[in-house]
Parts: sequence; structure tokens; C-alpha cells
Amino acid sequence: MILLFIALLGVLFYLFNRAYKNTKDIIINRIEINQTDKQESVLNILQLSDMHLENISITPDELHEKLKDETIDLIALTGDFLDRKRTIPKLIPYLKVLNQLDVKYGMYAVFGNHDYVLRKDDLNNLKEILEVHGCKVMQNENKVISVEGRTVNIIGIDDCSTGRSDLEASFANITNGTNLVITHDPNIVLNMKNYHFDYLMAGHFHGGQICYPKAYHLMKMGKLVKMNMIKGMHVHDGKPFYINEGLGQTGINIRIGSRPEITLHQLSISYNNHESLPAS
Repeated sequence: MILLFIALLGVLFYLFNRAYKNTKDIIINRIEINQTDKQESVLNILQLSDMHLENISITPDELHEKLKDETIDLIALTGDFLDRKRTIPKLIPYLKVLNQLDVKYGMYAVFGNHDYVLRKDDLNNLKEILEVHGCKVMQNENKVISVEGRTVNIIGIDDCSTGRSDLEASFANITNGTNLVITHDPNIVLNMKNYHFDYLMAGHFHGGQICYPKAYHLMKMGKLVKMNMIKGMHVHDGKPFYINEGLGQTGINIRIGSRPEITLHQLSISYNNHESLPAS
């Protein structure tokens, strides 16, 4: 019995160690959206999501090494930076790295459910640090940029899972152009039938993080999980959206059946823009 127990401990240690090593096996996914044979402007977007700085297995220097030679026009940070006050300073070196990249159109962020665990003063401190380092934090608002003379509306929708999303405010006074949405919880797409977007980026699910044999633990995280939409590219109501697997881990620092992700999106910007529909 003692030998069997020791053997079992050995197997468990091996499996845990392997699952921890998976957190260092970072995947760079390259996504093309609305690409055609016509010559159109392309917006190169870096998306980082769910950094969970309490459990992140890539250093700022390692992140810079992976991204330094990439063409990046815009950076989107889709929430869940951290959930503890003492971790806030750990974000600064990562923001400094992102500021070293040659980005034309700026850096934008939304908060996730873990960020909202912070007390109000600490959340304000997190927001201030992001904005001091050149990152526009968007809480149900939009901003217009011009990409080679073509209008792009960057729409930041606040976290759906904590009840903070306000679609009407997010799309308020929107101009005719390409609508690019950043948000944390992708379940918001189920409420956006009357709100046009050309592309939406989110995170939240970590690709399951622990998927063995299936990510059953996600079942309480909304209808998209039950529709088997927990990572990658999907379409709902004819509109494309992407769910990033996240760069960090929450809870225990392991991954099984998923990997940390950096996503580079190439979004084609055409003249055939759509006008947003009002809420019904």
C-alpha cells in the first residue's frame, strides 16, 4: 500500500508539472477577418486578454521578444488583468513593453469580472496606471480613429458577466464606419442583434483552461459555453467574433487542453461601412 501511494504521488506530481509547463507553451494565433482580393486597408491588432498577473508565465521581456518584429497598428486588452491590490504594480513592466512597440492607433482596454473584485479606490488606481501608460480604458463608450481615411469606431463594452454592460451607451452617437468591439465576456453577442459590429474581440473563458475531457466547469459562465463556443472564431447573427484563450491563468496555475494565447488579428477595412441599428 505504501509503494502504491508513493507511485500515485509520483504520477500526480508528473501530471501537475506537465500541466504547469503548458502555461509556458504560449501560442501566437494569426487571424484574418474580411480579407478579399480587393485592395483594402488592413488594421493589424494585437489582442491580449486575461493576463491574471497573479498567475502569468511569461515575463515582460519574453513578451517583448515575441512581439518586437510584428506589425501592430492597435493594441486591445480585453480584461481580467488581476484581482488583488498588491498585484497592480506588476502590470507596469508589461505596459512599458507594449509602449515600445510601434503602434499607430493606440492601446485600448476594458475591464473584466476579476478586475471588478478590487475595491473602488484600487480599481481607480488600476485605471490610472493604464491611462498613465498610454492605454485608453473604455467603459461603455466609443472612440473614432481614421485608418487611411476610413472611419473605424472602437467600441468598448463593459463587463457583461457582472452586469456592467450598457449597449446603448457604448454605441451612443456612433458614426458610420467599421465597428470594432472590445469587451471581456463574449456572451454579450447574444444581446447584440440590433447593434451592428464588423468584428468583436473578447476573452473570459481561458479556452476552458482545464479541459479534461471537457470544460464542464464553465457551464455556469453563460449560454455560449452550452453552444460550445469557448475559444477561437465564431459567428452569431451573421457577425464574427473571437474568444481569446487568455495569457494568464486563474485559480491554480496549470493548463490542460488549452494554452496561453497571444492573438494577432488582421481586420480588413473597406468603404462598405454599415450604420449601427438603434436598440429596439
